[in-house]
Order: sequence, then C-alpha cells, then structure tokens
Amino acid sequence: MENTPSPSTYPGLSSQAAQQLLQQVGANELPVSRPRSNVRLLVDVVAEPMFLLLVACGAIYLLLGDPDEALMLLGFVAIVVIMTFFQQRRTERSLHALRDLSSPRALVLRDGQQMRIAGRELVPGDVVLLAEGDRVPADIDLLNCSNLMVDESLLTGESVPVSKLPGDQAATPEQGRIYSGTLITQGTARGLVVATGAASALGRIGASLAALGGELTPIQQETRGVVKTVASCGALLALALALAYWYLNGAWLQGVLAGLTLAMAILPEELPVILTLFLGLGAWRLGRARILARSIPAIELLGATTVLCVDKTGTLTANRMEVRGLWSRQASFDAASASTMPDQLHGLLEYAVLASHRQAFDPMEQAITSAGASWLANTEHLHSDWQLIDDYPLSRQLLAMSRVWQSPRRDAYLVAAKGAPEAIIDLCHLDAAGSASIAAQVSLMAAQGLRVIAVASASFAAPPLPDNQHVFEFEFLGLVALQDPIRPEVPGAVAQCHAAGMQVVMITGDHPATASAIATQAGIHGAVLAGPELATLDDAELSRRLQDCRVFCRIAPEQKLRLVQAFRQRGEIVAMTGDGVNDAPALKAAHIGVAMGARGTDVAREAAALVLLQDDFSSLLLAVQHGRRLFANLRKAIVFIVAVHVPIVGLSILPVLFGWPMLLMPVHILFLQLVIDPACSLVFEAEAIEPGAMQSPPRSPQQHLFDRSILQRGLLQGGALLLILLIWHALLRRQGVPHNAARTSTFVALVLANLGLIFSNLSWRLPAWQRSHQSNRPFYWISAIALLLLAAVLGVPAIRTLFAFALPAADILLGSVAVALLCVGWFELVKRR
Repeated sequence: MENTPSPSTYPGLSSQAAQQLLQQVGANELPVSRPRSNVRLLVDVVAEPMFLLLVACGAIYLLLGDPDEALMLLGFVAIVVIMTFFQQRRTERSLHALRDLSSPRALVLRDGQQMRIAGRELVPGDVVLLAEGDRVPADIDLLNCSNLMVDESLLTGESVPVSKLPGDQAATPEQGRIYSGTLITQGTARGLVVATGAASALGRIGASLAALGGELTPIQQETRGVVKTVASCGALLALALALAYWYLNGAWLQGVLAGLTLAMAILPEELPVILTLFLGLGAWRLGRARILARSIPAIELLGATTVLCVDKTGTLTANRMEVRGLWSRQASFDAASASTMPDQLHGLLEYAVLASHRQAFDPMEQAITSAGASWLANTEHLHSDWQLIDDYPLSRQLLAMSRVWQSPRRDAYLVAAKGAPEAIIDLCHLDAAGSASIAAQVSLMAAQGLRVIAVASASFAAPPLPDNQHVFEFEFLGLVALQDPIRPEVPGAVAQCHAAGMQVVMITGDHPATASAIATQAGIHGAVLAGPELATLDDAELSRRLQDCRVFCRIAPEQKLRLVQAFRQRGEIVAMTGDGVNDAPALKAAHIGVAMGARGTDVAREAAALVLLQDDFSSLLLAVQHGRRLFANLRKAIVFIVAVHVPIVGLSILPVLFGWPMLLMPVHILFLQLVIDPACSLVFEAEAIEPGAMQSPPRSPQQHLFDRSILQRGLLQGGALLLILLIWHALLRRQGVPHNAARTSTFVALVLANLGLIFSNLSWRLPAWQRSHQSNRPFYWISAIALLLLAAVLGVPAIRTLFAFALPAADILLGSVAVALLCVGWFELVKRR
C-alpha cells in the first residue's frame, strides 16, 4: 500500500467515464440464482394436477371413440396452460425486479459532486464515501479515514471489528483495504474502488445474494393445508361417484369420466396461484411506489398494524437542517429576523464547524458547515489548512463528540466539542447557576421546535492525547439552534393514521421541549416520556405509561428495543422506523421493521422488512394502505373461489344421483376455468382499496383467510346459486325441453352468474350498481372475452356439437339471463347481511 497516491489525486470519475467502465467490466453484483427458464416454467405448469386430470379425460374420450371431444378438450388445455404460463412469468419478473431494487446503494463522487447510486453501478476508479453502518459495496483502497473499524466476520469468521488506516499509514496491505460485504461499525472513510462483482474478495469465495421471496409465508402454509384437505376429500368423493355411476348405469368408462370431472370441479388449484400472484404483485406494486418489501410476510401484517413508531428526523421532518440561531452569554443571533451575525459569536460557529466532519454525512453537520461557509466567509475563523489529529466519537455514555486539530504553527492541539447541552455542560464542569441559565435558554429554543446543541473548546499542550474527553479542560462557548421543518404532508398523514385506528408514536433523541413542539406540529398528541425516566421504570409501570405516552425523547438506541418489546407485550402490532446501526435490534424485534432507504445504513436495511426508498411518513402510510388492500382482496378472491366451486361440484354430483344425464363435462369445467383463474388472480388483485378502509380499525392479526365468515359468505352465495340452477334445470326438463338444450340454458345461466358473482364481490361495502363509475379494467376484459367465447360456443355449430349443446329458444335464453340476474340479487343480499 506504500504506492497509494495522495487522496487529492482522486477527485472521482465523470459520469461518462463511469458509464464506459460499467460496460467494460460489467455490473458490480454477484451471481444470483437465476429465475426459472421458460421451458422449466412450462414443465412446472403442465405438471399441475388439474392439467393431468384434463389429459386423462382426453384419453378417456379417445377410448370412448370421441376424438373430436378429445381434441377440443386438449385445445382448451393448451389455452389454459398458456394463460397460466404468462401469469407465472409475470410473477417471476416481479420478484426479479425486486431483487434489482434490493441492490445496496453507495455514496460516490461523480463529476465532482456527491451522489447516491445503486451499488451495482460502481466501477473501479470510483471514489466512495462511507460512514458507520454502511455495508462496503466493493473492494476499496482507503484514501483517508477517521476512527475506522470494520466487521470482517463475513470473510474471516472473526466477530471482533478490526481497525483500518489509509494506505500510506497502514502496516500491511490488508489494513489499508476494506472488502466487499464487510460492515463499517465505527468512523468514516473515503476510498478508491479497486475490484467489483465477481472480481472482489466476496466474489472470489463464491458468495451469492439470497433470492427475495423464497420463504413460505403463514397464509401460504394455511392455504397448503386447506388445499391438501380439500384435494383428499375430493379424491374420495370422485372415487365414490365413479363407483356409483358404474353401479347405476353399468358404464365404467363413463363412471371414470364422471369421477374425473368431479375431481376437476373440487380441486382448488386456484388458491396457490392467487397467493403467489397476490404476494408477488403486491411486493411489485410496493416497489413501484418506492417501497421495497424485503420480507413477503410483512405485506400480510401491514393491514393489521396498530402502532407506528417513527423517527422525527427525516420521517416527520424534511431532513433539511439549517442553522436558525446562535446564543452565547455575550450575544445572540436569530437568522429569521437578523441578517448580520455579531462578532462575539464568530468563535462559537468556528468551533462548531471544527467539531463537524469536513466531508459531512449528517444533515446537522452539513447545516453547520454551510452556515460557517456563509457567515464566516473572508474571516480568519475558517481553517482549511488545519490538520485533524484525532477525534472522540459520540458514545452511549456521553452524547458529545470532540475533534482534535493542529494548526500549521503546531504550537498546541486545539479541541472542538459539540453535543447535547447536558453533555457539554458536564464536560465543562459548570456550576449549578451556570448550568441552570444554559438549561433555561435550551428550553426556550426547544419550545420553538428547534434542535439545540452546545459547543465547547479546549487546548492541549503535548502528546500523548488522553483516552477520555473528560481530561480536556473545556470552555463553554454557546448554543447552536437548528431547525428541520415538518414535511407538509405529515399532519394530514398522521390524521389518516388516527382515523384508521393506528397510534402514531414519535421516538427521538431530542430535548423534551423540542420533541413536544414537533409532535404538536405533526398532530401527535399525548404524554411525553424521556429516556432517563424510562430507565427507572419496571416493565409493568412502562406498560401502564404506554397507554397515554405518544412522544418519547432522549431515547437511547437500546431503549428503542425495549419500547418495541413493551408495545408487543401489550398485544400491539408494531411497525418501527429506523436508519442507524443501533436501530437494527428494534427493527428486528418489531413485527414490521421499516428502514429509511435514502439516509439509512445498510445494517438497518438488512434488519428491516420494508425499506422506504423515499424517506417520508406518507410512504409508510401508503404501505399500510397496500397491506389492507391486499389482505381484503385476497379474502374476496377466496369467497369467490368457494362460491363458484359449490355449483360446479353440485352440478357434477347431483345429476348422477337424480338419474339425469351428466350435466357438466370436462370441457364445460375447462371453459369455466377460463373465467375463474383470471378472475381470481387478476381481477381481484387489481381492485382498488375499499372506500372507508382507512377509516376502519386494523384487522386482528389472528384473523385467518379461511375463517368462518369467509366460508359462510362463500357457501351462502354458492349454495343459493346451485339451488337456483337446479330448479331452473328441473323446470326445463319438466317442460319437455330436450336435454342438450336444457344443459345449454343452465350452462349459460352459470357463466353469466359467475360474472355477476365476480362483480358483486369486488366491493363488500358498496352495492354492485354503485360501482359502475369505478374502473377495474381486468374485469371488463375478462367479461368481454368470456361472453365472446360463450357466443362462439353457441353460434358455431361445430363447437356447439363438441360441447354437447343445442341452441335453445330465445325465450329460454332470456330465462337464463333472468336466472343470472336473480342470482346477482341474492349475492347482494348476502353482502348486505
């Protein structure tokens, strides 16, 4: 590493040069499991039990000497296979797009400017800026760093972080390089990318990214159990029907055909398809809204969220800090009302700048640096030629940081400190009177919603430097007040959360008065609990205080975890936002951890179930809306599946028991599949959130997809549909209508009633006729296709013969339409109940 050039020779690449390098070396990504090929996907689709049953039915028709029926059946099989294939392909592409979104991000210098890019766009020669909590995106040679500690356990297995130094100071090449996939646990760094993708250390040992969405979710487990149970019962019923038909009619092949038809009617093969598609497209829709779902089960729980624990900075506020004012014992300055800063405050701002990083990542430090550049321009108080000797980072024990500098004269070490006012007061060892006057001023500023930090200075004559900041003899300089305005959309979004039955809780490290002022502006009302007081409460007392506390201030990272656990013990479903390394335990402990994608650390993103790529509160509310819509639409689809299978099963069994000829044959059930499958997977998934859904309390987390109310609704709708169709068919037979014409009329009524069943179940809050102004394009397309196919079956003699249909009289067809309308009326009555 001794040949590493000076950092000044690496200002960063131009965008054009980076794009050319990206084309030459390829994306900075490791090999991931590839999506299924088209051939593999097609094989998996054809291997589904439904299609195997259809092929078996086609073989029986050939044995019965009916090749036209067999070919017709296999032709429909091809259509359904193609539809299913494209639905599955769409889901695969959705999940693949999510894997692209989950790529790590990197802060780089391009065209002389700092910018965040996708980690996959990094190329050798890029200059990367890193801070505590970042995942290293490539192999990087260090140009400069401060107090840098790196967790290399991913590569070495050693859990203890190791210290790193710039290349010209490192004892070994390894000490001057950080490796892809490792984690910055402390400090900041600036480095040059030397290897990306498969050429990195991580790539050479064959590591791979985990594919998103591979886990089996709770509702998938529930659905798997339901499908197995129904399929087992269906197989027994199908065998019993085949034997009964053989016994009653003496035709064993026809009996096998009747049994297979019943098996097709009972098999709920739509359920796994709709679950895969709903969850895959749900995650994809969230991704389009700039919300990355890293854990599919989180989507299920979004609609049940009862408590939103949110950060103040960047979530409720705009995360655009600016210095609002300065105060010392000699003078004060308010930028909102004055244009000139008094000379007495120059030293205060000078040391506030010195206590900040030159390459500032933190918005507060950026604001201080910007104010210094503006208000101290052309003065002797800016020191670009001073050398940084050492720094003392913020710690849990002391909420203050100090940076040690040496001027070109090298006559002494100068120390600049900034931090929480109480921490700086402690460092300065002020008496009670001095502390009280400063605390009064802090309260006055904080009550205006300003964030207040204190600044101090010290000097130190000779090395070595002490290990503890307390050794320095600090002089208190004054206070810096910063403001971060509330995002304009936050009060409305908080009000929507309250209307939806969700508590919004603000957790911040700010002063109580600041926290209370910001909470009031955001519309969060409730008692305030500070971290020091929280530390004195036992679990029972804390649980009691959570009933009315909505603002938590001066909260340490480990206390966030305790708050999440306390809310969970009260039976709440908790969503928690965070962005730092120390937030990771709380994010993991929450039911739904939410990381801030733009400003959050990689550790926080990896611990979270959701990542908001736009750091604002409205994105979190949008995620809850998606969760409620997805779960509600899944339940609607399941009601439809239950309801639509009842008449199909009944019309397969009862004619045999009544001694009638078979009413439904495999080709008829296959035609119905052309309506059922797209309706379940596309129409219901595309339905917008119900009006008023965000004014209702969250659903219970114990609520199942297949609960009693769902089964009751489906059985009431489907049972009445079956009864009405049987009565209609019996009336037709009694009037002497030929069997094929009666079958045709009953089938037409069934198809039209199915479309009405879909339309009625799209909304459980509004009558069907009040939805006409709403748009669900997939429903209208599927309805139009179903009606055109039905017209072709009735109107083309060859197809009509293959379906064993006969064209009924016009009045009988009108009767079928009337029967379907009667069924829709019943569906609406069930919905109102």
